Amino acid sequence: MSFHAKDLGFNYGLAEATFALPSTGLVAVVGPNGAGKSTLISILAGLRRSYTGSCLYDGKEIRDWRRHDFARQVAFLPQFLRVEFPFTAEQVVFMGRTPHSNGWYDSPEDRTEVDRALEITDADAFRNRDFRSLSGGERQRVILASALAQEPKVLLLDEPATFLDLQHQVAMYRLLATLAGQLLVVAVTHDLNLALRYAHHVLVLDQGRLAAVGAAHAVLTAELITRVFQVQATVNAGWLKVEYDA
Repeated sequence: MSFHAKDLGFNYGLAEATFALPSTGLVAVVGPNGAGKSTLISILAGLRRSYTGSCLYDGKEIRDWRRHDFARQVAFLPQFLRVEFPFTAEQVVFMGRTPHSNGWYDSPEDRTEVDRALEITDADAFRNRDFRSLSGGERQRVILASALAQEPKVLLLDEPATFLDLQHQVAMYRLLATLAGQLLVVAVTHDLNLALRYAHHVLVLDQGRLAAVGAAHAVLTAELITRVFQVQATVNAGWLKVEYDA
């Protein structure tokens, strides 16, 4: 149960991408600004159905899935979530239970999954605070908790470490790598060091096209980084060092 794409494209941002993703593991989607990363992740999330070519999830075109059924399988964590109303962090996480509920969600099962998600993401301490009052990093952890409360088989994330300090960036990717033992986790990231350290596979996009796909340490070579990102770099023991001109 995973994604299979053939000649996948969109009217802007993506062209002729062919790849298959594993059922579990952490997959990093990397590339320069404007390479098509967010376009790709939004197609996988079912948010852009007018794609060309083919993109299957569990053997069925994404556009043919009923949205409610798809949401029980695939959770999407956007880069930024805007909440205008005075919901607590806990209430935002409860919203992740929507695909499993027929009415208002507060069954014992819902409560169990919300408590579990808040604990996993280290967000329990501010569960009763107004979501709007949280820092960017705290909000990101709550949004992740909401996605986990869906009980998905696939977790898609667009720049999950954007608002996090270094400590919580590392903590986030350690958590994602742990979750990837049981789920497929696909994360868009600009941080090649995080991709090298924690991702099992990478998709490299360049100007809307798939430049490389495969195991992280095999794909993210100094040669590829120079070609795609236009910087000189060395890769040593799983860490990347950019060589800046004097």
